[in-house]
Amino acid sequence: MKPAGYTLITGGSMGIGFELAKVFAQNHHHLILVARHEEDLQKAKEELQQYDVNVVTIAKDLFEPTAAKELYDEVASRGFTVDILVNNAGQGEYGLFKDTDIRRELAIIQLNISSLVILTKHYLRDMLDRGYGRILNLSSIASKAPGPWQSVYHGTKAFVHSFTEAIRNEVKDKGVVVTALLPGATDTDFFNKAGMTESKIMESKLADPAKVAKDGYDALMNDEDKVVSGFKNKVQVAMSNLTSDQRAAENMKKQQEPQEK
Repeated sequence: MKPAGYTLITGGSMGIGFELAKVFAQNHHHLILVARHEEDLQKAKEELQQYDVNVVTIAKDLFEPTAAKELYDEVASRGFTVDILVNNAGQGEYGLFKDTDIRRELAIIQLNISSLVILTKHYLRDMLDRGYGRILNLSSIASKAPGPWQSVYHGTKAFVHSFTEAIRNEVKDKGVVVTALLPGATDTDFFNKAGMTESKIMESKLADPAKVAKDGYDALMNDEDKVVSGFKNKVQVAMSNLTSDQRAAENMKKQQEPQEK
């Protein structure tokens, strides 16, 4: 039986977000997909309609400070109930902090943190009023270690992970599930957008976004607080937990610094 409400996925037109949309659609969830470009959204919608679910698309640039509240208001004005919120949208910026563009980094903080917090605030309140709902926040194994060459991105994901665990605790007896998904380096367009195609991390085997999405969906439905996707990433997180921040940062620097020419 299809649920009456919708699953809203930010960054839902490609990458992990699109693979999450497919998993939810395969499990009979109606979808609201949000991304910046209408063309990408329409391509995603066409592919997802094979699953016999309603797919609503909304083009919205969550880099903009007013966009998250505008998105919430638009969804409400159109009469859609959001039972599941997936805060997937996020980007990074590669380079030494002294060299990177502060405007780009502040925009990333807006996207990765502020828009996520705004959407979570509004939809969490609605879910608590109904006594039911689920929220999946895309963190990263980057949340578990300082990240030279991606200092701001790692910092934003550390926020997302801590924030997710905190609000999960606040609502644990109120019918709302809050879960964090922690993927590692995944085969998506993230690296192109971050300008890090020359990083050593590109020499490693990248994870399948479909596998990451399935791990996230299962964890959310099983009421888990978090899931680290992939055995290699589980080992890396376990090692980070046993080492000092200084050592973890050094290890991450070796993974992410530019490839040798």
